[in-house]
Amino acid sequence: MTIPRIKSVGRTISKHTVRQLKFIIPGAAITYVFNTHRVFLELLTRQGQWARLFALASTGFEGLVIILFLYVLLVPWIHGLEPDYRSWRDSGILSSVIPILTTAILVGWSLLSFTLGRWSNLGYLEGVVGASGMYALTFGLLGLLPAPKVHRS
Repeated sequence: MTIPRIKSVGRTISKHTVRQLKFIIPGAAITYVFNTHRVFLELLTRQGQWARLFALASTGFEGLVIILFLYVLLVPWIHGLEPDYRSWRDSGILSSVIPILTTAILVGWSLLSFTLGRWSNLGYLEGVVGASGMYALTFGLLGLLPAPKVHRS
């Protein structure tokens, strides 16, 4: 009778996935510990207050970040060419999208940090940490999406 061997987790999970888990696990832990997701949802559901307006604005910027990230990821399928991400400044497509993506990340994270710090019981320091956790979780999950390759004939 042979004993079946159990594959180790390190051999069944790709290196890329392990790198993304470095964002997902701390991001999820921070979001859970600070209860950031519930605090933020509470701010979104308030009626007629500045807190709701700022929370909606930060949600809009986070949505823009996700859309632009997916666009950059899908550029090979959309335009039929594989861009050189390392020299993105030389690419006509990426040279316009990457600065907008970077600005959306900075403005969205700043708005979320300010909103959590100003209108919740977290305070500014915990608001920054909570916003950072939510963004780390988002980037980790987005990073798990596989990048499509262009098949040349």
